[in-house]
Amino acid sequence: MYSQKVMECFMNPQNVGEIQDADGVGTVGNPRCGDIMKIYLKIEDNTIQDAKFKTFGCGAAIATSAMLTKMIKGKTVEEAMKITNEAVAEALDGLPPVKMHCSCLAEEALKAAIWNYAQKNQLSIEGLTPPANYVEEKNEAAAGEE
Repeated sequence: MYSQKVMECFMNPQNVGEIQDADGVGTVGNPRCGDIMKIYLKIEDNTIQDAKFKTFGCGAAIATSAMLTKMIKGKTVEEAMKITNEAVAEALDGLPPVKMHCSCLAEEALKAAIWNYAQKNQLSIEGLTPPANYVEEKNEAAAGEE
């Protein structure tokens, strides 16, 4: 059974969409359930000014994406990196055990977006490692060129 907060975040998710000039973008997927999560970050002076998401998945995946983007706005990159999947699930008043992997995916998507930001800007951020379940995106314009 889902909590009221999970249902609210699923039925009326905030921060859906993309940021065209995002400073960091992270896409992760779970091959077991088929969920795909993409997080966009706008970062100024090491602070997350905006965060948006696009998620293909179940209600819990959408709810965890929405909650995560709410939680990280206004935080420094380092503060955002400390947000765990358990914190996301707790902010949603819990998730069923079989849906906890959705909160793990949200944490991984955030770390993938921060990884992308660090790579683009040649930054070394303490504790940042290559993301798990990372979905490498190909440049569509370059795909047809030879």
